[in-house]
Amino acid sequence: MEHETLFPLLCKTAEGDKKAFAELYKITSPQLYAVALKLLKRPELADEATQDAYIKIWHNAGNYQRGKGTVLTWMVSIARYRALDLIRYHNVRNEVELNDDAPSGVETTQAVKLGAEQAKLATCLDELEGPQRQAIHLAYVNGMSHQEVVNHLASPLGTIKSWIRRGLQSLQRCLSL
Repeated sequence: MEHETLFPLLCKTAEGDKKAFAELYKITSPQLYAVALKLLKRPELADEATQDAYIKIWHNAGNYQRGKGTVLTWMVSIARYRALDLIRYHNVRNEVELNDDAPSGVETTQAVKLGAEQAKLATCLDELEGPQRQAIHLAYVNGMSHQEVVNHLASPLGTIKSWIRRGLQSLQRCLSL
């Protein structure tokens, strides 16, 4: 259902239809904002990342390729990249406030290590093929069951399980490097 709604809106957006873009924004902005907020942890930066993502979506709507995932997955990846850009720019995850409640050196080191691990995971996820990345995202980020992923992607259960298994194996290899 998502594809039946979002794809025509994205096509019209690619043609410069502002009403279609407004409808696309209305339907998808909660998901894109949630992704940005989860990464950035600061509402003002999540707003900025979401706004930047929609500007990029407006300008690049014609570049969407159907075979590389759903419209929503494409849009979420744009929002995620914008949030990651802001993390790098603002160094959000590694901020240390100089006050009495400042974390100890051990806690700071652990936070930096966690941020590096998350960045490595994001890089490894980007290297996966579209269907594998999408199936893993739906199952592990969105918390969908295999059957829900089957319904969402309209693919057989065996295929979904294979995509997830092979994707996880690829992630394991990438993360162990």
